[in-house]
Amino acid sequence: MADGTTHDRATFTAMTEGTEADWQAIVRAGQAHRGEHVDRILAHLKLLDNDYGGFNVDRLEHSLQTATRAFRAGQDEEYVVCALLHDIGDILLPASHAELGAAILKPYISEQNHWMLEKHGIFQGYYFFHHLGLDRDMREEWRGHPWFEYTAQFCHLYDQNSFDPAYDSMPLEAFAPMMRRVMETPKSSIYRKPQAA
Repeated sequence: MADGTTHDRATFTAMTEGTEADWQAIVRAGQAHRGEHVDRILAHLKLLDNDYGGFNVDRLEHSLQTATRAFRAGQDEEYVVCALLHDIGDILLPASHAELGAAILKPYISEQNHWMLEKHGIFQGYYFFHHLGLDRDMREEWRGHPWFEYTAQFCHLYDQNSFDPAYDSMPLEAFAPMMRRVMETPKSSIYRKPQAA
């Protein structure tokens, strides 16, 4: 370049032409931005502020209440982060919001917590689907599943009751370090070499 700097970039125009050196450049570039995904997720959570969607509290407050209740009940950080992000898809993917939060956290959480996040929308329906002409017992399709009660408890203890304007929720900033710890290293990813047995 004219200013004497160089870009550490791949040189291929099609992946079929890629070399190990190209892919190492891509890995280095990714490492330079490690952890920024958490900042982007926090920024998206802030978009839920002042979006009431007809509820008694805005969507951010609901998320904070859910996470605060889980934290104060002694749940581990992974569970608390799941509680915080459980409805992150409300405004981006309203027709299937639960799946978005589950997809964001899938590489970083247990299969049990992923299942809980993915299914919580259906389980939460127990409390209101009948008011919309839907089957409140839709969750019964999974009765007998090992994580049925776990998911039902999440909805009952932390989710369905987190619409209280007077509740003393922890601020979003209190959860950021937890998010960073939980989302620091993927537990599973197609981009990660399998661990030796």
